[in-house]
Amino acid sequence: MPQPTAAWPPENVVLLEQFQEWLLSSGASPEVVKVVDLPMAGHVLGLSLKPPAQLDLKADLQRAMEYISAKQVSQQWLDVCRGALAKFGLFLAQQRGQPEISLPAPSVNLDHYCRGFPEWLVIALQHYQRLRQRNWRPGHLDKQLWSFWNSHTHLFRWLLERYPIGQIADIKRQSILDYFDDYLAKGYAISTINKHLRCFQAVLHYLQEQGQLVPQVLLRLPGLKEPDCLPRFLTDEQICRVRAELEARVEQARTPVQQRDALLDRAAFYLMWQAGLRLAEVEALAVTDVDLGGRNLMVRDGKGRADRMVYLTDRAVSSLQAYLARRGMGGSDHIFLYRHRSVRKDLFQARLKATGQRVGVKVSPHRLRHTYATQLLNAGCPVTSIQKLMGHRHLSTTMIYARVHDRTVADDYYVAMKWIEQGLNLAEPVADQSRSSQPDRNCLLNLTNQLAEPDLAQETRLALVAQMCDLLLAEISPETEQPWP
Repeated sequence: MPQPTAAWPPENVVLLEQFQEWLLSSGASPEVVKVVDLPMAGHVLGLSLKPPAQLDLKADLQRAMEYISAKQVSQQWLDVCRGALAKFGLFLAQQRGQPEISLPAPSVNLDHYCRGFPEWLVIALQHYQRLRQRNWRPGHLDKQLWSFWNSHTHLFRWLLERYPIGQIADIKRQSILDYFDDYLAKGYAISTINKHLRCFQAVLHYLQEQGQLVPQVLLRLPGLKEPDCLPRFLTDEQICRVRAELEARVEQARTPVQQRDALLDRAAFYLMWQAGLRLAEVEALAVTDVDLGGRNLMVRDGKGRADRMVYLTDRAVSSLQAYLARRGMGGSDHIFLYRHRSVRKDLFQARLKATGQRVGVKVSPHRLRHTYATQLLNAGCPVTSIQKLMGHRHLSTTMIYARVHDRTVADDYYVAMKWIEQGLNLAEPVADQSRSSQPDRNCLLNLTNQLAEPDLAQETRLALVAQMCDLLLAEISPETEQPWP
């Protein structure tokens, strides 16, 4: 039986009080703390009667769990008590300065994904997975693992259920076309069908590199034509509504927990909107990666395992400073903590979505990133600079934003239409106020310097030339009566 507090070492009573304060500071329910968390910590301390430094985080906590199990309580209550012990274990680990306990590497249920697969194909998929895993973020290993096996086995599974396949050469082009017809008839999205085809062909390329004979017709088979969708972004008015809601919640927060959570939401919002960080990059951001004095931060291990430098506005810096002042204690150096643990991306996504719902704006982390790129483009930022800030490997990816709400294109349209209307005497000549009479000489000089670099890729060179043309065309006004080029 656990001994009463009178039999405890005096420092254990202090430890229990500190544990209570630690729980309440994270926003835990006072009732849950009183009924579950503190009694379970008391069982640990009452059974062991050891000073805090001598407690075994596994054996002594397990003794308390065995004590509760001996009472023959329900499975539901056992799960609640196990969760309370996990909190106490985390508290003790942080008291000792120990880092967060990393989760064990996830395993794959091959029978679930590869039932009926020939052995050579299963072995090839395992080898290919280990090859791809080198570029996966350690924090997202479980999700990446699930995505790999779900996507790379899908088309193989469909084929093996319908055709006798002993080797890759047994797969026919018509079989893939039958798969297209079957999944289109079932209502699957074209993007999903194409994803399965790309993963299937990626495995075929790997097998070819390993010396297996792969029919070229399978590698050259194109996917279905997808709709040419543009990135979705928020308008200036929508951004203002979301920002005003987050600022208001900071001002209206009354308790320390409410204040910290509101500051967390606001700081994460500015990093995604004004720094263009991906959701996973915000999640993984460490205190040592941020230089608030220099107004920049380093994104480490971004998409494709690439690092990049990102710059911060004064507002983003002040939001981070305000949050870090209330951040509290955690078991890691991650910037964003929740309940004394590093924040998981699902929390960011859910809280941002709830903020948008309160003001009638459909907002998501990636939509904020799209907004960041679109606003930079409309402000005249060179596409090559946006490419580096966004962390895009190819300029063609960044050029997608040139088709979204591009004010330069809009200005060109209005200038051209005024010239046409004046030529037809449909409107009085109106001086064009949308363009500056002089091009931005500094911007032109900067573009010229970039164009002079010898190792510039062809697509980058063409993009720079296009920007220079836009700046030079800014000199054209309807009064010149020159034909529109």
